[in-house]
Amino acid sequence: MAGAPVILALAAGYPFGLSGQTAGAPEVSARARALHASALVFDGHVHAVDREFYHGGDIGERKPDGQFDLPRAKEGGLGALFFSIFVTEDYYPARLETKQALRMLDCAIEQIGRNNRTIEIARTAADIERIHASGRIAAILDIEGSFDLDGDPAVIRQMYRLGMRSVQLSAHNWTNNYADSCCSPPKWGGLNDRGRAVIREMNRLGMVINVSHASDEAISGAIDVSTVPVVATHHGLRAVNDIPRNMPDWLLKKLAAKGGVIGFQLGCEFHDRKAFEWGAAHAGKPFWDTSAILQRGNRLSIEEIDRLVGPQFPMRPNAIPQEIRMTVDDWVSVVDRAIRLVGEDHVALGSDFDGGPPLPRGMRDVRDLPMITDAMLRRGYSEERIRKFLGGNLLRVFRQISEGARP
Repeated sequence: MAGAPVILALAAGYPFGLSGQTAGAPEVSARARALHASALVFDGHVHAVDREFYHGGDIGERKPDGQFDLPRAKEGGLGALFFSIFVTEDYYPARLETKQALRMLDCAIEQIGRNNRTIEIARTAADIERIHASGRIAAILDIEGSFDLDGDPAVIRQMYRLGMRSVQLSAHNWTNNYADSCCSPPKWGGLNDRGRAVIREMNRLGMVINVSHASDEAISGAIDVSTVPVVATHHGLRAVNDIPRNMPDWLLKKLAAKGGVIGFQLGCEFHDRKAFEWGAAHAGKPFWDTSAILQRGNRLSIEEIDRLVGPQFPMRPNAIPQEIRMTVDDWVSVVDRAIRLVGEDHVALGSDFDGGPPLPRGMRDVRDLPMITDAMLRRGYSEERIRKFLGGNLLRVFRQISEGARP
């Protein structure tokens, strides 16, 4: 694997069903399966390559555990995804985040290239449509865990040339040198001048400004500065579950007024207070707590960090009992609340597969995305509304952002 460490001995043999998911395929109506198969299913956030970077293997191989691989994605009808290049906070203290981003990007490009009969990198909305029409999956390269804590526009430009088309504004759950995070002490009151310059450069290049993990003030500032809509790729509603990773109503209204889209993460902990409290109690901390990394400081080499963090991938959800989990219909009711607040043009799917979400009751992995389509039909949604949620809204915004580019 080009440029990536292969730690084959770690994390082997995760038992499928570790998170309490059921082994059997769920029942889905024929109408839902037909609609789902004919729609563009565009997922705003998938951890598609973490496992392969740390442990080797191929995204084209069916795995016995986790939530994502290409064979299962095809079974779930996936047509496009934001292909997350995830740089964990562990690399930040030693200032290795840019090197790690490039290593992960190299791994992603190599994995996609070796599976080019199934998946291809998309740089424009026209690419997505062409790739989807060919029966393959379109991958939009998206970096999670900021590309560089100093926000260097030169790094953005080089990543753009390598195919990156989406950048998360904040450094995951840490405040960086230009944007505050939702889950660490604020430093800038949202954005500073460097952060505003980063946004303007991303606008010029035609890159998606991904505001998930940013603070309310940083998201609000990004909406103000950007000349095009911004996207929250994997989020929830604070009115449903009052945690900092979720978005308050006033901010969702502001995002939608600028034409933006919120992608809904599939984890019960985002959208159900009982599940969140169960998970926090059994983990001993909220799922965004990275305080232990600060205590390690910058003493480790990049290879030592690789060995330290490798066993967590693919990220395993808290084993929340099925009876505590929300149902898929409950999850759709959260999306419905957002639709009633800002309209059907501003909602999307942002699963966070293999990023640790404890999925709704009975949902095993990416194969079971048709369960969402079925639940929306049961709720009485029109096929047009369902198609917008499944992928139409993300495609529209991606087109608007990329077509306004002046690289």
